Amino acid sequence: MSAAKSSRTPAVLKFGGSSFPRPAAYGELAKELAARVDAEGRPLAVVVSAMPGETELLRARLHEADPRPTGDRVAGLLTLADTVSAHLLAAALNAAGRSATVLAGHENGFTTDETFMWARLQHIDPQPLRRAAAAHDVVVVPGGQAADGRGRPTWLGKNSSDLSAVAVAVALGATHCEIHSDVEGIHTSDPNQVTGTRLLQHVSYRDAAEMSRHGAKVLHRRAVRLAEQHGVTLVCRHNKAPFARGTVIGAGGAGADAVVLNLRSVVLDFPDGTAADLAFDAFRADGVDAIRLVDGPRVAVIGGYVDQEEALRRHGLAPGRVVGIPVTRIRGGRAAVHVAADEDAAVALARRLHAELPLSTPDSPDLPLPAGARP
Repeated sequence: MSAAKSSRTPAVLKFGGSSFPRPAAYGELAKELAARVDAEGRPLAVVVSAMPGETELLRARLHEADPRPTGDRVAGLLTLADTVSAHLLAAALNAAGRSATVLAGHENGFTTDETFMWARLQHIDPQPLRRAAAAHDVVVVPGGQAADGRGRPTWLGKNSSDLSAVAVAVALGATHCEIHSDVEGIHTSDPNQVTGTRLLQHVSYRDAAEMSRHGAKVLHRRAVRLAEQHGVTLVCRHNKAPFARGTVIGAGGAGADAVVLNLRSVVLDFPDGTAADLAFDAFRADGVDAIRLVDGPRVAVIGGYVDQEEALRRHGLAPGRVVGIPVTRIRGGRAAVHVAADEDAAVALARRLHAELPLSTPDSPDLPLPAGARP
């Protein structure tokens, strides 16, 4: 099939870094994608993340050159790992006999504010992606990349390939966006740390965003909000054949019960409420996910990959004192944050809180899914 001859809306898929544990995985995925093009008779838009460890390797090299790199250096360098991944997949697709192209951050039509790290998406120009999809079987987009109004590279934040994928779906007018990862969907807690977790079949936009805000690693919070704004249904799937479908995220549904554990998150303690409020405002101004806790002058910084001291120093603020790790119980749409002293205590607390959840979670009605059983 030639994409140029198809008028059907492209399917939009995202594959996280765990999809590429070794270089040969690009060729394996390319064959599956080529088969899907044949089966559905329409082009694909595929968002990819970097191979595991590649971004961290670039981060280490950058910090060797400058222990306190500026945001434009971070955005310009770390996103290259995702670019490499995109070109490897495009090359594998070409080898499989498919026409593929790569649209990096300065080409994809996504414009952000001038916050280089954790930049906020401000405008989506659909034309670059639509032109590329009309001319190729597969358009590959490196995740997390955009540009500000002056064309400078910006970074949408850690794990922001989800956000890129939803933005691609919005640009192309797709009603669904498939998120492929090493787990098939959202569980009642982190299955790698907590036993007895249950897969949630259907989750509302609101609950998915709340889980993500507190550190759940399956989906990016801003991706969920953008999907809700444009009515894009999110379909979570496993990243290996047969690409089993797990959680579907959409409108409506009963409140989900879950326990959120992210060992990269930290709780900072400040001298008083005013200092905590200023720190919270500083993190939010920089686009960093943070929660102002109600129990004392504390702020939870979510998901790691943040130099808290440097972030506060840039705003003329004193650093907070790390006092633990947040563990959040969500029941009926309400979140309660607990603080554990260290990683072992956080895992133990998450297991105890999870054991107290109801044995079953009310499920929402089935949401419509796109045709096709392939990836």
